[in-house]
Amino acid sequence: MPLKPFSVHDLAEAVLGCVCAALDAVAEDVPGQPGCPCRACVVPGVVAWDGCGPEDCGDGGEPGQLTVSVARLFPAGQNFPAEDRSVQGVRGCTTPPFTAVELVVTLLRCAPIQDEGGCPPTCEEQTEAARILHVDASTVYSALSCCLPGIGPNPRRARRFVMGAQRIVGPEGGCVGVEQRVTVALPGCGPCPGEDGTS
Repeated sequence: MPLKPFSVHDLAEAVLGCVCAALDAVAEDVPGQPGCPCRACVVPGVVAWDGCGPEDCGDGGEPGQLTVSVARLFPAGQNFPAEDRSVQGVRGCTTPPFTAVELVVTLLRCAPIQDEGGCPPTCEEQTEAARILHVDASTVYSALSCCLPGIGPNPRRARRFVMGAQRIVGPEGGCVGVEQRVTVALPGCGPCPGEDGTS
């Protein structure tokens, strides 16, 4: 099956929707836990920390920023997610079994900052921010684990994926959050032009 023009972008959009819905669901069950941020989008390249405060939500939505971006795209063999380093062009068009795409899910929230007098955040403020961060970390991880098997053209055939390491990012610029990487298998990129009678 050829890699279609929107295969990567559709996957990124589906992952964004899945994580956003999971954040909203947890917010209903956990008192004081914020839901999906007002800024939630698929972004190109490296994630810019555009803002995570209330002033960034013009319509009064949930502060923060949720993004999904693509880190890399590479051929993978049957031992997915290992990169297929086979030399191409030796035996005509031989495409790898899978195309692997590494997605980066980044969720940012407001971090406690010093007050106008230069005093650092209180322990209570820090603990509350840590609680929100830890619930977010668990939610993002669980959302991907639950949603990814069913995201794909064939709902009866689970999509292959490998969860990468999750790390805490920040605090920086008044934001702190989680970054979760996941490598997902897409169909291989064949057949090559001309191999099936097309040009």
